Amino acid sequence: MALDAEFAKRLQRALMAEGEELFSILQDPAPEVLRTVLRNPRLKEEHLLALLKRRNLPEDLLKATYQHKLLTESHSLKVALAQNPGTPGAIVQVLLPQLFTFELLNLCVLPGVTADQKIAAERVITQRLPTMPLGNKMTLARRGTALVVGELLKEGDTRLMEICLNNPRLKEAAIFQFLNGGHATAETISFIARHPKWKSRPNLLMAILKNRKTPPIWYTLFLPRLRISEINQLLASRQLTGAQMQLVREALDKRKGKRTP
Repeated sequence: MALDAEFAKRLQRALMAEGEELFSILQDPAPEVLRTVLRNPRLKEEHLLALLKRRNLPEDLLKATYQHKLLTESHSLKVALAQNPGTPGAIVQVLLPQLFTFELLNLCVLPGVTADQKIAAERVITQRLPTMPLGNKMTLARRGTALVVGELLKEGDTRLMEICLNNPRLKEAAIFQFLNGGHATAETISFIARHPKWKSRPNLLMAILKNRKTPPIWYTLFLPRLRISEINQLLASRQLTGAQMQLVREALDKRKGKRTP
């Protein structure tokens, strides 16, 4: 009975408190108390922001927060709700397009964010890329996730190439895909071929040498590093130009000459 009376008192405080007292009530472990807080007419944006920092909120409470009138008026609350790992996916999908690009990027790297939230945020970012200003793309190329920087790399923009290649999250598979795609040019291939991190990757080296747009200088520099089996593999490729094929044949002839007593 005493316990019920104490709980009723907590509910009453949740409904009537204001200011600093509300902040302490927002730490109450009981979901019923927190739901009552949402009906408190003295509740302000800063109180809801403090509530949304909690990572153990039940789904129904987050749904109620989404429906609160304060959220419709506050961009900061929309960001905080989208970042909470307990927010239902359907609500996240509605909120993400309303966030700024770099708020989406921050969500992607936020500790504790769910995989679904990250994927959804990345999807919104990549959908914006075609119309995004160059300055924003440069920042994304520098700070973006593996998926985002991989999408930027696909554009083949020489102004972004080096920044993308220096991004520690960039995956080798994204570069390999770019080298085998339609946007690679002699200039962008050369960016990869001279990059200290990527130029020695065997799969990338072969992809460079199999590209019809690769400048002759890279055959001169890279062919001596290949095994004879790899040179033969290049000779069997139907992708090379006649001039490239001649460079490969000459490299093979030199190699065989060295092996001949």
